[in-house]
Amino acid sequence: MGTVEGGSAAVSAAAGARIEPTADVDGRAVLGAGTTVWHLAQVREDAVIGADCIIGRGAYVGPGVRIGDRVKLQNHALVYEPAVLEDGVFVGPAAVLTNDLYPRSVDVDGRLKRGDDWHARGVTLRRGCSIGGRAVLVAGVTVGRWALVAAGAVVHRDVPDFALVAGVPARRIKWVGRAGEPLEPAGPDRWRCPRTGEEYRESDGVLTLAGAS
Repeated sequence: MGTVEGGSAAVSAAAGARIEPTADVDGRAVLGAGTTVWHLAQVREDAVIGADCIIGRGAYVGPGVRIGDRVKLQNHALVYEPAVLEDGVFVGPAAVLTNDLYPRSVDVDGRLKRGDDWHARGVTLRRGCSIGGRAVLVAGVTVGRWALVAAGAVVHRDVPDFALVAGVPARRIKWVGRAGEPLEPAGPDRWRCPRTGEEYRESDGVLTLAGAS
């Protein structure tokens, strides 16, 4: 690990990390090898970003957020603490991962609320899932592995692995495979990816990749 100049402070970063001069990256953040933070993005204190990630123009990563390897945050995506994004996650432009179930600017006495006045609940994005542009994820939800949230959806409850959800509020409308394409029926409780040929089994509303451990 080395240091890279970002904003006004040196940042702990592995070799090959790139921070554009207009980005604001706190000196206590950690960046993995090959990660790029683009113009006007902000990465807050104690955030940890893995290797080969892309943090798009104007994106925001909150304090202590954990991001795995090969994650893409598109332009103006907002990821509020204490979110966790596993490897291979995609977050579309202007998507928002919120952290407060009952937001208020002031308390019942009219005083400005402070950090100790509420409890942040982070969104969890499991490996390989994708979040469409301008989607909103309500505090505390989990999006399962390889799931797909459609553009503009509002997700207020957990999303199963491989589910395609859409709408306000979001509901499952199809299954998708690891390639991201909707699956096609392949027999009773079985589905096939039209791109890769991978087969999946459905049981009690849960989809699994055939042959996976």
